[in-house]
Amino acid sequence: MNRIGDVITAHGLRRTYGHGKDAFEAVKGVDLWVVEGEVFALLGTNGAGKTSTLDMLEGLAAPSSGAVEVFGLDPRRDREQVRAQVGIMLQSGGLPAELTVRETLEMWRGTCTNPTTADIVLEQVDLVDRADVRVGSLSGGEQRRVDMACALLGQPRLLFLDEPTTGLDPESRRGTWRLLADLKASGVTMVLTTHYLDEAEALADRIAIMHKGEIVRTGTLREIVDDHPARIVFDHPGLPLPHLRDANIDAQARVTVSTYDLQGHLFALLDWAREHGVLLSGLEARAASLESVFLDIASESADASAATKELIGASR
Repeated sequence: MNRIGDVITAHGLRRTYGHGKDAFEAVKGVDLWVVEGEVFALLGTNGAGKTSTLDMLEGLAAPSSGAVEVFGLDPRRDREQVRAQVGIMLQSGGLPAELTVRETLEMWRGTCTNPTTADIVLEQVDLVDRADVRVGSLSGGEQRRVDMACALLGQPRLLFLDEPTTGLDPESRRGTWRLLADLKASGVTMVLTTHYLDEAEALADRIAIMHKGEIVRTGTLREIVDDHPARIVFDHPGLPLPHLRDANIDAQARVTVSTYDLQGHLFALLDWAREHGVLLSGLEARAASLESVFLDIASESADASAATKELIGASR
């Protein structure tokens, strides 16, 4: 099942909670792969199934159906072999509050097959001056950095990062980005979940967007964005708008032009406005972005949900 160069492969992953009429399918037949040395970002709206998917990839939960391999092994059946090569940073570490940072790392170090030293990871996560402070006295952002340090202690070849910069101030976030870039340069493979789209843009080689248990977009940032229209937005000038070939025009009080030819259609609009002596108030031209793709996916779901409710209401 594992392709040459793949660290992770997953086929037909499903995860169902409950039984019978109360069953809820959180993950619905996900296929994905992660190549050695890449950063793979798994994004999604709340409740999209990211954490359930991550739990299966990490071997923390068994798929209801489907299969996953990590380093060509089953992460549950071959847990001892896989775990020695993997670092995991969960959303909430749950570390003992009464231990100091150094004591915590030394305790965690004892669980690793091939650990580095506490001093090295303290330097990596910029917590050297907080080594003798109790974990319970740290800020939320500092505790996240302790979680990161624990994930790095075993010198992993594969690193799972679940919302790694939540609670960090902007400076600490950038510091974490630099650390992850250094790890990638050293050959570490990473699977990242994050609610910060700029983080995925800055770090990820490939991105998968999950929605309602399924992967609905996948590829490099450029591949995802190029498959999505740009937008030109302006206040309606109060006269008939020009025809823009292959563009979709939503002519409300605030006009939105969706286009795959941003430059050409923007020039055409400006030429038309000049010829007619029209001022295009509030003019904005926005290239497609990961944010616009993500918001459209969420919007499509909200529209579909509203339409379903309307149909149900009409049938009663």
